[in-house]
Amino acid sequence: MSCKVSFIGLGVMGFPMAGYISKAGHSVTVFNRTKSKAEKWLKTYKGKLAETPAEAVVDSDFVFTCVGNDMDLKEVTFGEKGLFKKIKKGAIYIDNTTASATIAREFYTHAKKNNFGFLDAPVSGGQAGAENGALTVMIGGDQEDYNKASPVINCYSKKMKLLGKAGSGQLAKMVNQICIGGLVQALSEGINFGLKAGLKMEDVIEVISKGAAQSWQMENRYKTMIDDKFDFGFAVDWMRKDLKIAIEESKKNGSLLPITEIVDKFYAEVQEMGGNRWDTSSLIKRFRKK
Repeated sequence: MSCKVSFIGLGVMGFPMAGYISKAGHSVTVFNRTKSKAEKWLKTYKGKLAETPAEAVVDSDFVFTCVGNDMDLKEVTFGEKGLFKKIKKGAIYIDNTTASATIAREFYTHAKKNNFGFLDAPVSGGQAGAENGALTVMIGGDQEDYNKASPVINCYSKKMKLLGKAGSGQLAKMVNQICIGGLVQALSEGINFGLKAGLKMEDVIEVISKGAAQSWQMENRYKTMIDDKFDFGFAVDWMRKDLKIAIEESKKNGSLLPITEIVDKFYAEVQEMGGNRWDTSSLIKRFRKK
C-alpha cells in the first residue's frame, strides 16, 4: 500500500535510502539543508522537494530523518522550521541518525505527548549497504509503531528488529560500533604482522576467513587494507563521532570500554594523518607511517 513519506537528510546514507522508499511506490517528499542534493535526488527518483523540514512533513504518514548528530536533529525537529511544528497526529517518526539514547528518549516523550509515534532506528551496513538497500536496522520504541512502520523501513533493510523501549536502537548501534572498532584494530595488527613476517596475506586470509577469525570486516576489507586503499565507505570522522557517543554512554551505565577508548585515540591519529574521510579500515595506516 502506498503511503505519504517524508525523508529529511540526503547524505551518503539518506540519499539511497529515500530512493528505495520512492522506488517501492511511496509518495516521498524530501528536504536537505544543502538544496542542491535534494535537487539531485529529484533527478534520480520520483518525489517532491520541500523548503523546510516543517513543510516536508505536512500530511505525511511516516517521517524519516538521517542527519549528522544530536545538534542537527534538534535543528530539524525542535527548530523554528522543524518537523515537530507540522507533523500530523497519528504519524510515525523514524530517526535513522546515529545519535545518543538521550535524544531518542526525549523525542519519544515529545511524540507521546503530541499523539504521534517515534522509533529510534540507526542503521549499519555503510554506504554500500545503503546503496544496495541492504541495511541492518536496530530499533527502539513501541511494538505498535514498529508494526506500522516496518513495511516502509523494509524498503532499504535486509534485517530489522525491535530491541526494546525508546533508546534501545541507539544503544544497540553503540554495541555495533564498539565491536567494529575492536575488530578493525585486530585485523590491522594481524595483516601488518603477517606482511612483516613475509607471508602472502591474500593466501592467509583465504584460509583463516573460513575459521574462527572470520568477520565481515575481514571478508570485505582485507584486500583494500593490503592494497593501502581506504575509499570504501564509513568515514573515520563519523566513526569517532559514534565512539564518542558510546564512551559517554558507558560512563552513565558504569561499563568499561578500555579497548574502545584506545581505538578512538588511534582513529584520532589517523585524522592527524589527513584520514578524516578514509574508511574505518584505515587504522592499518598507523603501521605505515614513514
